Amino acid sequence: MDLFTFDDEYVRRLREGDRWTEEHFTSYFQQILLIKLRRRLPSLDAIDDVRQTTFVRFFEKLHSPDGGIRDGRRLGAYVNSICTNVLFEWYRKANRTEPLTDEHLDIVTLEDVVTALLNAEETEHVRTVIADLPKRDALILRAHFFEQRRPDDLSRELRIKPGYLRVLLHRAKDKFRKSWRRNVTRMHPDETDDDHPSLPD
Repeated sequence: MDLFTFDDEYVRRLREGDRWTEEHFTSYFQQILLIKLRRRLPSLDAIDDVRQTTFVRFFEKLHSPDGGIRDGRRLGAYVNSICTNVLFEWYRKANRTEPLTDEHLDIVTLEDVVTALLNAEETEHVRTVIADLPKRDALILRAHFFEQRRPDDLSRELRIKPGYLRVLLHRAKDKFRKSWRRNVTRMHPDETDDDHPSLPD
């Protein structure tokens, strides 16, 4: 799907209840959030629950006294961060009743990064987070996220076994996830700690 470029005028129309804008917003982010959530949640019901909660929280923020979002160009990233918080809450709640699989814990994937790359500013932010990681972790993540290199080719370049590459990739993703979360918190200082629940154990 094509990525839409948002601006302050779009947010103004959304805040004023313009019908076309609301329909476009809902349709667009239904698809975006499906890409983010379809491999992270076990059922369509769970996906719908997280999406609807995301929409409810977004519109609550949008109509709050401070207006919720101050820069229309960051609307996509703003919705994405709300969805991420809701998803973490879902994991924490699920973890109280049943164990989570490695697939649930391995949150950051190429699809998550694509979702984050909703505008040029977010693209630069992702690259900055990766650049701040140790050299080997950054190399592996660039190859995985942006270059889509074959694991066998990357293993040969690093002179390691494919099985160990999977271990390194998992560790690099974990470092990226934690660094990304720290950066998101700094980017949204007006949100409380409750808006940023910790990752499930």
